Amino acid sequence: MPSVHITAIHPPCAIEGGHFSIDGTGFPVDGPLLPEVRVGDMVARLVYASSTQLSAIVPAGLDGGRTPVRVAGADGDAVFIEIAAPFAAGLHQVDNPIFDRDSNLFVTYSGTRGQQVPVSIFRVRPTGTREPFSSSIVNPTSIAIDPQNRLYVSSRFEGTVYRVAPDGEAEPFAHDLGVACGLAFGDGGTLFVGDRSGTIFAVDPAGHATTFATLPSSVAAFHLALGPDRALYVTGPTLSSYDVLYRIAPDGTVTTRYAGFGRPQGLAFDPTGTLYVVEALAGASGLYRMPAEGAPELVLSGPGLVGVAFDASGVLVVSSNETAYRLDRS
Repeated sequence: MPSVHITAIHPPCAIEGGHFSIDGTGFPVDGPLLPEVRVGDMVARLVYASSTQLSAIVPAGLDGGRTPVRVAGADGDAVFIEIAAPFAAGLHQVDNPIFDRDSNLFVTYSGTRGQQVPVSIFRVRPTGTREPFSSSIVNPTSIAIDPQNRLYVSSRFEGTVYRVAPDGEAEPFAHDLGVACGLAFGDGGTLFVGDRSGTIFAVDPAGHATTFATLPSSVAAFHLALGPDRALYVTGPTLSSYDVLYRIAPDGTVTTRYAGFGRPQGLAFDPTGTLYVVEALAGASGLYRMPAEGAPELVLSGPGLVGVAFDASGVLVVSSNETAYRLDRS
Protein backbone atom coordinates (compact mmCIF):
# COMPACT_ATOMS: atom_id res chain seq x y z
CA MET A 1 0.00 0.00 0.00
CA PRO A 2 1.42 3.43 -0.93
CA SER A 3 2.14 5.89 1.84
CA VAL A 4 -0.41 8.61 2.50
CA HIS A 5 1.00 12.15 2.39
CA ILE A 6 -0.64 15.57 2.70
CA THR A 7 0.90 18.33 0.60
CA ALA A 8 -1.50 21.30 0.87
CA ILE A 9 -4.86 22.60 2.09
CA HIS A 10 -6.97 25.29 0.51
CA PRO A 11 -8.45 27.76 1.05
CA PRO A 12 -6.37 28.79 4.09
CA CYS A 13 -9.41 30.00 6.09
CA ALA A 14 -13.03 28.93 6.57
CA ILE A 15 -16.12 29.19 8.74
CA GLU A 16 -18.41 26.38 9.83
CA GLY A 17 -20.12 24.84 6.81
CA GLY A 18 -17.34 25.97 4.48
CA HIS A 19 -15.75 23.58 1.99
CA PHE A 20 -12.02 22.90 2.02
CA SER A 21 -9.77 20.60 0.02
CA ILE A 22 -6.70 18.60 1.02
CA ASP A 23 -4.14 17.78 -1.67
CA GLY A 24 -1.83 14.81 -1.28
CA THR A 25 -0.90 11.36 -2.49
CA GLY A 26 -2.01 7.84 -1.69
CA PHE A 27 -5.40 8.63 -0.18
CA PRO A 28 -7.14 5.23 0.15
CA VAL A 29 -10.41 5.60 -1.74
CA ASP A 30 -10.89 2.15 -3.26
CA GLY A 31 -11.88 0.31 -0.11
CA PRO A 32 -15.25 0.03 1.65
CA LEU A 33 -14.53 3.12 3.80
CA LEU A 34 -13.18 6.52 2.84
CA PRO A 35 -10.35 7.99 4.91
CA GLU A 36 -11.40 9.88 8.02
CA VAL A 37 -10.70 13.64 8.05
CA ARG A 38 -10.65 15.54 11.32
CA VAL A 39 -10.65 19.28 11.89
CA GLY A 40 -9.34 19.69 15.39
CA ASP A 41 -11.01 16.86 17.30
CA MET A 42 -14.11 16.78 15.11
CA VAL A 43 -14.83 14.57 12.12
CA ALA A 44 -15.48 16.46 8.89
CA ARG A 45 -17.95 15.14 6.32
CA LEU A 46 -16.32 14.24 3.02
CA VAL A 47 -17.99 15.48 -0.17
CA TYR A 48 -15.34 14.38 -2.68
CA ALA A 49 -12.52 11.85 -2.61
CA SER A 50 -9.77 10.78 -4.97
CA SER A 51 -6.28 9.40 -4.40
CA THR A 52 -4.83 12.92 -4.67
CA GLN A 53 -7.54 15.15 -3.21
CA LEU A 54 -10.14 15.09 -0.45
CA SER A 55 -12.84 17.74 -0.04
CA ALA A 56 -14.80 18.14 3.17
CA ILE A 57 -17.06 20.50 5.13
CA VAL A 58 -15.92 22.34 8.25
CA PRO A 59 -17.96 21.02 11.21
CA ALA A 60 -19.76 23.34 13.61
CA GLY A 61 -18.65 23.85 17.19
CA LEU A 62 -14.96 24.59 16.66
CA ASP A 63 -13.22 27.14 18.87
CA GLY A 64 -11.66 29.03 15.99
CA GLY A 65 -8.10 30.07 15.23
CA ARG A 66 -5.33 27.95 13.76
CA THR A 67 -6.75 24.43 13.73
CA PRO A 68 -5.04 21.17 12.70
CA VAL A 69 -6.50 19.07 9.90
CA ARG A 70 -5.56 15.39 9.82
CA VAL A 71 -6.23 12.49 7.49
CA ALA A 72 -6.25 9.06 9.10
CA GLY A 73 -3.14 7.12 8.18
CA ALA A 74 -1.27 10.08 6.72
CA ASP A 75 2.46 10.38 7.39
CA GLY A 76 3.98 13.55 8.78
CA ASP A 77 2.51 16.49 10.61
CA ALA A 78 -0.99 17.86 10.27
CA VAL A 79 -1.80 20.80 8.03
CA PHE A 80 -3.62 23.79 9.48
CA ILE A 81 -6.65 25.88 8.56
CA GLU A 82 -7.69 29.18 10.17
CA ILE A 83 -11.24 28.94 11.48
CA ALA A 84 -13.24 32.13 11.94
CA ALA A 85 -15.40 31.57 15.02
CA PRO A 86 -18.89 33.01 15.60
CA PHE A 87 -18.57 36.48 17.11
CA ALA A 88 -22.15 37.80 17.08
CA ALA A 89 -25.39 35.95 16.31
CA GLY A 90 -29.09 36.76 16.09
CA LEU A 91 -28.56 39.27 13.29
CA HIS A 92 -30.21 40.11 10.00
CA GLN A 93 -27.31 41.47 8.00
CA VAL A 94 -27.80 42.43 4.34
CA ASP A 95 -24.51 44.26 3.73
CA ASN A 96 -21.14 44.73 5.40
CA PRO A 97 -20.82 45.18 9.13
CA ILE A 98 -18.33 47.94 9.98
CA PHE A 99 -15.66 48.75 12.56
CA ASP A 100 -15.27 52.17 14.12
CA ARG A 101 -11.89 53.60 15.14
CA ASP A 102 -12.11 51.90 18.53
CA SER A 103 -12.61 48.45 16.93
CA ASN A 104 -16.26 48.29 17.94
CA LEU A 105 -18.21 46.33 15.33
CA PHE A 106 -21.62 47.60 14.23
CA VAL A 107 -24.11 45.06 12.88
CA THR A 108 -27.79 45.27 11.92
CA TYR A 109 -31.07 43.53 12.35
CA SER A 110 -32.70 44.63 9.12
CA GLY A 111 -35.98 42.70 9.26
CA THR A 112 -38.55 42.20 6.52
CA ARG A 113 -39.74 45.12 4.43
CA GLY A 114 -41.29 47.79 6.65
CA GLN A 115 -40.73 45.81 9.85
CA GLN A 116 -40.04 47.87 12.97
CA VAL A 117 -37.74 45.68 15.07
CA PRO A 118 -36.92 46.24 18.77
CA VAL A 119 -33.22 46.84 17.99
CA SER A 120 -32.07 47.79 14.51
CA ILE A 121 -28.34 48.28 15.19
CA PHE A 122 -26.12 46.42 17.64
CA ARG A 123 -22.64 47.36 18.80
CA VAL A 124 -20.23 44.49 19.45
CA ARG A 125 -17.31 45.38 21.69
CA PRO A 126 -13.82 43.96 20.93
CA THR A 127 -14.39 41.50 23.80
CA GLY A 128 -17.44 40.09 21.97
CA THR A 129 -20.05 41.76 24.20
CA ARG A 130 -23.07 42.68 22.10
CA GLU A 131 -25.26 45.59 23.17
CA PRO A 132 -28.27 47.39 21.64
CA PHE A 133 -27.21 50.63 19.98
CA SER A 134 -30.18 52.05 18.04
CA SER A 135 -33.82 51.05 17.58
CA SER A 136 -35.28 53.82 15.45
CA ILE A 137 -34.36 52.89 11.84
CA VAL A 138 -36.65 50.75 9.70
CA ASN A 139 -34.79 48.22 7.54
CA PRO A 140 -31.23 49.38 8.29
CA THR A 141 -29.22 48.22 5.33
CA SER A 142 -25.69 49.58 5.02
CA ILE A 143 -23.37 51.30 7.47
CA ALA A 144 -20.48 53.74 7.06
CA ILE A 145 -18.20 55.70 9.37
CA ASP A 146 -17.30 59.29 8.45
CA PRO A 147 -13.89 60.95 9.06
CA GLN A 148 -15.18 62.18 12.45
CA ASN A 149 -15.98 58.57 13.50
CA ARG A 150 -19.74 59.18 13.20
CA LEU A 151 -22.06 56.40 12.11
CA TYR A 152 -24.33 56.62 9.05
CA VAL A 153 -27.01 54.05 8.18
CA SER A 154 -29.19 53.66 5.10
CA SER A 155 -32.84 52.57 5.17
CA ARG A 156 -33.81 50.78 1.98
CA PHE A 157 -37.48 51.08 3.00
CA GLU A 158 -37.48 54.86 3.39
CA GLY A 159 -34.80 55.81 0.86
CA THR A 160 -33.10 57.76 3.65
CA VAL A 161 -29.63 57.89 5.18
CA TYR A 162 -29.48 58.57 8.92
CA ARG A 163 -26.65 59.96 11.02
CA VAL A 164 -26.53 58.19 14.38
CA ALA A 165 -25.27 59.93 17.51
CA PRO A 166 -23.07 58.16 20.10
CA ASP A 167 -26.17 57.54 22.23
CA GLY A 168 -27.92 55.75 19.32
CA GLU A 169 -30.27 58.61 18.47
CA ALA A 170 -30.77 58.79 14.69
CA GLU A 171 -31.51 61.89 12.64
CA PRO A 172 -32.23 62.02 8.88
CA PHE A 173 -29.21 63.16 6.87
CA ALA A 174 -30.32 62.70 3.24
CA HIS A 175 -33.69 61.82 1.65
CA ASP A 176 -35.17 60.57 -1.63
CA LEU A 177 -32.37 58.13 -2.44
CA GLY A 178 -34.46 55.34 -3.97
CA VAL A 179 -33.81 51.89 -2.52
CA ALA A 180 -30.87 53.20 -0.52
CA CYS A 181 -28.32 50.55 0.40
CA GLY A 182 -24.52 50.62 -0.01
CA LEU A 183 -22.61 53.47 1.66
CA ALA A 184 -19.00 54.65 1.39
CA PHE A 185 -17.27 57.91 2.25
CA GLY A 186 -15.03 59.65 -0.27
CA ASP A 187 -12.84 62.71 -0.28
CA GLY A 188 -14.03 65.87 1.43
CA GLY A 189 -16.73 64.06 3.37
CA THR A 190 -18.76 63.09 0.30
CA LEU A 191 -21.01 60.13 1.05
CA PHE A 192 -21.72 57.76 -1.85
CA VAL A 193 -25.06 55.95 -1.69
CA GLY A 194 -26.06 53.05 -3.91
CA ASP A 195 -29.70 52.97 -4.99
CA ARG A 196 -30.26 49.41 -6.16
CA SER A 197 -32.49 50.77 -8.93
CA GLY A 198 -29.22 51.78 -10.61
CA THR A 199 -28.11 55.20 -9.36
CA ILE A 200 -25.00 55.97 -7.35
CA PHE A 201 -25.59 59.23 -5.50
CA ALA A 202 -22.96 61.61 -4.17
CA VAL A 203 -24.20 63.34 -1.02
CA ASP A 204 -22.34 66.42 0.21
CA PRO A 205 -21.77 67.17 3.93
CA ALA A 206 -24.98 69.22 3.98
CA GLY A 207 -27.06 66.22 2.84
CA HIS A 208 -27.63 67.36 -0.77
CA ALA A 209 -27.60 64.49 -3.27
CA THR A 210 -26.60 64.49 -6.93
CA THR A 211 -26.25 61.62 -9.40
CA PHE A 212 -22.65 60.43 -9.58
CA ALA A 213 -22.97 57.36 -11.85
CA THR A 214 -25.55 54.97 -13.28
CA LEU A 215 -25.31 51.16 -13.26
CA PRO A 216 -27.66 48.29 -14.12
CA SER A 217 -30.25 47.70 -11.40
CA SER A 218 -29.79 44.96 -8.80
CA VAL A 219 -32.09 42.33 -7.33
CA ALA A 220 -30.47 42.85 -3.92
CA ALA A 221 -28.38 45.53 -2.25
CA PHE A 222 -25.69 47.56 -3.93
CA HIS A 223 -22.42 47.24 -2.00
CA LEU A 224 -19.81 50.02 -2.05
CA ALA A 225 -16.18 50.44 -1.00
CA LEU A 226 -13.76 53.30 -1.62
CA GLY A 227 -10.32 52.23 -2.79
CA PRO A 228 -6.89 53.72 -2.04
CA ASP A 229 -6.94 54.96 -5.66
CA ARG A 230 -9.94 57.16 -4.68
CA ALA A 231 -12.15 55.10 -7.02
CA LEU A 232 -15.46 53.62 -5.88
CA TYR A 233 -15.90 49.85 -6.20
CA VAL A 234 -19.44 48.51 -6.48
CA THR A 235 -21.20 45.16 -6.64
CA GLY A 236 -24.89 44.65 -7.32
CA PRO A 237 -26.17 41.09 -7.74
CA THR A 238 -28.50 40.39 -10.66
CA LEU A 239 -30.25 37.27 -11.95
CA SER A 240 -27.39 36.63 -14.35
CA SER A 241 -25.07 33.66 -13.80
CA TYR A 242 -22.15 36.08 -13.56
CA ASP A 243 -22.04 39.65 -12.33
CA VAL A 244 -19.67 42.58 -12.56
CA LEU A 245 -17.42 44.23 -10.02
CA TYR A 246 -17.47 47.87 -11.13
CA ARG A 247 -14.83 50.56 -10.71
CA ILE A 248 -16.07 54.15 -10.79
CA ALA A 249 -13.31 56.73 -11.21
CA PRO A 250 -13.43 60.03 -9.29
CA ASP A 251 -14.86 61.70 -12.41
CA GLY A 252 -17.75 59.17 -12.53
CA THR A 253 -16.41 57.04 -15.38
CA VAL A 254 -17.59 53.43 -14.98
CA THR A 255 -15.38 50.49 -15.98
CA THR A 256 -15.45 46.75 -15.28
CA ARG A 257 -12.88 45.56 -12.73
CA TYR A 258 -13.93 41.89 -12.97
CA ALA A 259 -16.86 40.10 -14.58
CA GLY A 260 -16.70 36.54 -13.26
CA PHE A 261 -18.42 36.63 -9.87
CA GLY A 262 -21.78 34.99 -9.20
CA ARG A 263 -23.95 37.12 -6.91
CA PRO A 264 -21.12 39.22 -5.48
CA GLN A 265 -22.08 40.78 -2.18
CA GLY A 266 -20.12 42.88 0.32
CA LEU A 267 -16.64 44.17 -0.37
CA ALA A 268 -13.97 45.95 1.65
CA PHE A 269 -10.32 46.97 1.55
CA ASP A 270 -7.96 45.68 4.20
CA PRO A 271 -5.41 47.97 5.93
CA THR A 272 -2.85 47.28 3.18
CA GLY A 273 -5.24 48.46 0.45
CA THR A 274 -6.12 45.00 -0.91
CA LEU A 275 -9.70 44.49 -2.05
CA TYR A 276 -11.77 41.54 -0.79
CA VAL A 277 -15.16 40.52 -2.23
CA VAL A 278 -17.80 38.13 -0.91
CA GLU A 279 -19.25 35.84 -3.56
CA ALA A 280 -22.35 33.79 -2.94
CA LEU A 281 -23.15 31.72 -6.02
CA ALA A 282 -20.67 30.75 -8.73
CA GLY A 283 -17.70 28.52 -7.97
CA ALA A 284 -16.81 28.24 -4.29
CA SER A 285 -18.86 30.49 -2.03
CA GLY A 286 -16.76 32.62 0.28
CA LEU A 287 -14.36 35.54 0.47
CA TYR A 288 -12.03 36.35 -2.42
CA ARG A 289 -8.89 38.47 -2.54
CA MET A 290 -8.53 40.60 -5.66
CA PRO A 291 -4.92 40.76 -6.88
CA ALA A 292 -3.69 43.72 -8.91
CA GLU A 293 -3.89 41.47 -11.97
CA GLY A 294 -5.33 38.05 -12.67
CA ALA A 295 -8.19 36.04 -11.24
CA PRO A 296 -9.57 36.40 -7.70
CA GLU A 297 -8.21 34.02 -5.07
CA LEU A 298 -10.51 32.22 -2.62
CA VAL A 299 -9.11 32.90 0.87
CA LEU A 300 -12.05 31.94 3.10
CA SER A 301 -14.79 29.43 2.44
CA GLY A 302 -18.25 29.68 3.94
CA PRO A 303 -21.90 29.36 2.98
CA GLY A 304 -24.33 32.27 2.68
CA LEU A 305 -21.89 35.10 3.35
CA VAL A 306 -23.03 38.66 2.63
CA GLY A 307 -20.52 41.02 4.23
CA VAL A 308 -16.90 41.64 5.19
CA ALA A 309 -15.11 44.19 7.38
CA PHE A 310 -11.57 44.90 8.59
CA ASP A 311 -10.42 46.92 11.55
CA ALA A 312 -7.24 49.00 11.52
CA SER A 313 -5.13 46.15 12.94
CA GLY A 314 -6.26 43.64 10.31
CA VAL A 315 -8.92 41.77 12.28
CA LEU A 316 -11.33 40.27 9.75
CA VAL A 317 -15.06 39.78 10.21
CA VAL A 318 -17.27 38.04 7.66
CA SER A 319 -21.02 37.80 8.12
CA SER A 320 -23.88 35.72 6.90
CA ASN A 321 -27.43 37.00 7.22
CA GLU A 322 -27.55 35.69 10.79
CA THR A 323 -24.02 35.48 12.20
CA ALA A 324 -20.78 37.47 12.19
CA TYR A 325 -17.52 35.48 12.34
CA ARG A 326 -14.20 36.91 13.52
CA LEU A 327 -10.65 36.01 12.50
CA ASP A 328 -7.54 37.66 13.91
CA ARG A 329 -5.15 37.95 10.95
CA SER A 330 -2.39 39.85 12.76
